[in-house]
Amino acid sequence: MPIEKDKVVTLHYTLFDAEHDLELEHSPADQPLAYLHGHGNILRGLEQALAGKDEGDAVTVTLPPEDAYGRRDESLRQRLSAKYLKHAGKLKPGKVVEVRTEQGPRRVTVLKVGLKTVDVDANHPLAGLDLRFEMRVMGVRDASAEEKAHGHVHGPGGHQH
Repeated sequence: MPIEKDKVVTLHYTLFDAEHDLELEHSPADQPLAYLHGHGNILRGLEQALAGKDEGDAVTVTLPPEDAYGRRDESLRQRLSAKYLKHAGKLKPGKVVEVRTEQGPRRVTVLKVGLKTVDVDANHPLAGLDLRFEMRVMGVRDASAEEKAHGHVHGPGGHQH
């Protein structure tokens, strides 16, 4: 059964920083990623690379930043008053915390902690990187009516209600 819109796909993946050939993450051996194809649940470039593939197929795709998590935007590095991050507990460089913005909650990475201020970066941690995904399709099935209506996978490997 080929991968197309409204199919539930399970796959194993390994993600690399393509420029440095450095592994960044991978799916656990006993937990393949499950997503609903054609509903924007994964990066568009990955959906395009997987379209038409079948169970057992291996797929490798390299995405430039524009097709992954975007280019780095230095204006997203900011200095905040530490009082706005009291809810986040002990802060240290590298910690990811949530802040409230006019556009709603946003995750930021702590860069530097001072006595009264905290420097943060609101770029996605993978912004600016060429990313290589090595994937193996483990399964393809028709989505249930409920999964299609909700726009995501239910059950193991998917969203739980």
